[in-house]
Amino acid sequence: MASPKRFRHPLLAICLALMAGCAQLPQPSDTESAQLKTLYDSALVDSQSGQLLSLEDLARALAKADVVVIGEYHGHQASHLLQARLQQRLYQQRPRQVLTLEQFNLDHQPALDSYLAGMTGETEMIEDASAWDNYRGSYRPLVEFARRHDLPVLAANAPADVVRCVGRTGPDYLERLPANQRQTLPEQPFRDTPAYREKFVEAISGSHGQGDPSMAERMDNTYKAQLLRDNTMAMRILQARQQHPDHQVVHLTGTFHSEQGLGTVALLKQQAPELSVAVISPVFWPDDESQAPLASNLDKGDYLYLIQTLPPEFRDTDRRKNAMRERFRSGPEVHCITE
Repeated sequence: MASPKRFRHPLLAICLALMAGCAQLPQPSDTESAQLKTLYDSALVDSQSGQLLSLEDLARALAKADVVVIGEYHGHQASHLLQARLQQRLYQQRPRQVLTLEQFNLDHQPALDSYLAGMTGETEMIEDASAWDNYRGSYRPLVEFARRHDLPVLAANAPADVVRCVGRTGPDYLERLPANQRQTLPEQPFRDTPAYREKFVEAISGSHGQGDPSMAERMDNTYKAQLLRDNTMAMRILQARQQHPDHQVVHLTGTFHSEQGLGTVALLKQQAPELSVAVISPVFWPDDESQAPLASNLDKGDYLYLIQTLPPEFRDTDRRKNAMRERFRSGPEVHCITE
């Protein structure tokens, strides 16, 4: 494989300066600064070398990987644009490809299959499969690419109502499910790793409420719900490999489920250590290039893509709090099995 190209790009100089431990970062020109601040594009970095890559470089580097996990910030179009572009470049390298998605729940696989087979229309699929609200703008390009090239697409996430009920009532909830539904879920649905639990607890609560038993129980249930998602995605990736041998699996997921090789990725490697799994993770690149975050984020993935932060939704604190309360109030009703 040819070595990655070295580009005349401001990010390259910054990356190399960071890797070398230089204190003073180079100042890009006005034109270069404008390029750095493109909201919906990204710069690709090899975490081991710190070198910038083109999409073609990255696709070639990933050609032999069994599983390519592309983490995302949900709703950030730079993530979705990269995913669509990379999917196509990977297909050029290796046409035998399977797309697996966190964004569809495995109980909606029949609705997804009906659409891919031309039996239903897109709006019908969106309704029947409970597709995410941003499906058309974010995931349609990937599903359509797969459909037009007759590539398998697997819904990879756990059923949303089961996840919510585990979060509310605890892991024993799975014992109340009908046998046929329980059999679709992982045999060991709550596998984890200590590092992932530590990261999850820190992300959700930090040090708050650790001495409160009721808070600890709620936190544990929430964590078990998270693990159900991760274990289900790992199971579905393995099923994709079993159903489609010699195919490369391209998996889309929120970056928390995959960065640092934790979550779904760690579970996948536990169960199938022979698989080669590559992780691509997003890193926010601040407007102030002197605060370049590369050096402290190299462990997030085998490859990184640097993107700009989105504009703030609110600057008024009261409006932000009211919006958050409204989102929670308008959440879906879930009726958990009680016996």
